[in-house]
Amino acid sequence: MRHPFHTYPAPAKLNLLLHVVGKRPDGYHLLETVFRFIDFGDTLRLAVRDDGAIELLTPTDGVPPEQDLTVRAARLLQLESGCRLGASIELEKRTPMGGGLGGGSSDAATALIALNRLWGLGWPRERLQALGLRLGADVPVFIFGRNALATGVGEVLEPLSLKPAWYLVIHPQVHVPTAEIFRNFSQSMLTEVGRLGIMRILETTQQRRNDLQNVVEKRFPAVNEVLSELRKYGSPLMTGSGACVFMEFESKDEADKVYRVLSKKYQGFVAEGLNVHPLFDSAE
Repeated sequence: MRHPFHTYPAPAKLNLLLHVVGKRPDGYHLLETVFRFIDFGDTLRLAVRDDGAIELLTPTDGVPPEQDLTVRAARLLQLESGCRLGASIELEKRTPMGGGLGGGSSDAATALIALNRLWGLGWPRERLQALGLRLGADVPVFIFGRNALATGVGEVLEPLSLKPAWYLVIHPQVHVPTAEIFRNFSQSMLTEVGRLGIMRILETTQQRRNDLQNVVEKRFPAVNEVLSELRKYGSPLMTGSGACVFMEFESKDEADKVYRVLSKKYQGFVAEGLNVHPLFDSAE
């Protein structure tokens, strides 16, 4: 039997701030960060298979299909649920790899949400989040589906209501390896937990900080260059462990105006901040 393809969005995220507050015995760093979804990202198309096979029809250059997070997510859900169905996967990538926008994590979360429905599993959101954490620390927030304050390694989530905003995002065209950045992060740079109220910090872009930014700026001059260019217009910040840099604006017109100038030299995009993940209702 031939099953139809269904289309699902996998939005990118920005870290509106990122504090490194500690380190666990297993080496993972403890964070305090604010995730915001944006109206930009990848697209997944999924079709149920009766033969149990998981096949990625559109491999990403440089990523073996078996290592692709959509395939790993599908296989993990299949294994843990005992489901005998499979899936054909088509992935349209727009989110740059190593950019700090959570593209792979979002793809994995969308695959879990979609296949939970397509395979008729009926797993609750919390169970999908726990499974997603096994694939990566950023996966649970995309299943959680709401902008959030994240603590722990990023898996303890508290929903946040964020004001409407538009974002100019610039990609410096370098791939920043997350593990390497955390390895080079100094323990002496730790932020004290809850030292400032998160909501108060979010009120103005000038107060926000990404504790990993100094490490990346020193190792990747291209990131430093973009930050310097954007500082002419306001208070830019790096997202995640880099490499993408963003600035927040109150309107699309303001963001477009700055991008028109910078687009002559840099690649990027303008996106609207979302209130919830577009598949929020589907994860129930």
